[in-house]
Amino acid sequence: MFDNKRCVLLVDDEVKMVRALKDLLVSKGFHILVAYNGEQALDEFYKYNTQIDIVLLDVMMPVYNGFEVLAEIRKSSSNVPVIMLTAKGEEYDQLKGFNLGIDDYIVKPILPTLLIARIETILKRVGKDSSYELQAKEITLNISKRTAIFNDKDLELKKREFDLLYFLIINKSIIFTREQLLDNVWGYDFEGDIRTVDTHIKQLRIKLEDKSSYIQTIYRVGYSFEI
Repeated sequence: MFDNKRCVLLVDDEVKMVRALKDLLVSKGFHILVAYNGEQALDEFYKYNTQIDIVLLDVMMPVYNGFEVLAEIRKSSSNVPVIMLTAKGEEYDQLKGFNLGIDDYIVKPILPTLLIARIETILKRVGKDSSYELQAKEITLNISKRTAIFNDKDLELKKREFDLLYFLIINKSIIFTREQLLDNVWGYDFEGDIRTVDTHIKQLRIKLEDKSSYIQTIYRVGYSFEI
């Protein structure tokens, strides 16, 4: 889960701009996924869509332009916030972007302080600002501090236990196979045994004591978080 950092998908075919924006965003604590054309953008989006918090999307790009990428993202029923990057004076592009479902636009050349302010404003609006807390009945997760409270007491969680519980809560009532949990929590390049998921689920249930039933076992399928 990218060490629980908020994730930005940055899409632009200008290599120098991508490098500059990536350095800026990394310095502000974001994890960055990069794409240099529309096809790469959609590949990254479909691979990490549950982990991407916001998309910075250029208009003019090879293969698929920004409008085509945006249309595909919205067609997938995703409400991920999108900020469109447009050239100066392209009012038509801005209007078309809003009609397709963008959340904001920024005119190039991009002022760094303005970009960060716009990103933080949007993420705060959708509940993903840097001080974001996640509540599920007796469980409270502080995302930025990576701390957990259960029944008004500190809940000591190891890194993967926190990541797994966070992922299950934000996707409550959705059933995930062990493979899907490995991909989303441990990462696609994880080479360990699939039973790693079972071990961590067992430890979480022990720590949740009488509320261990929140984590449901779906016979022959996987797991789901239910309240």
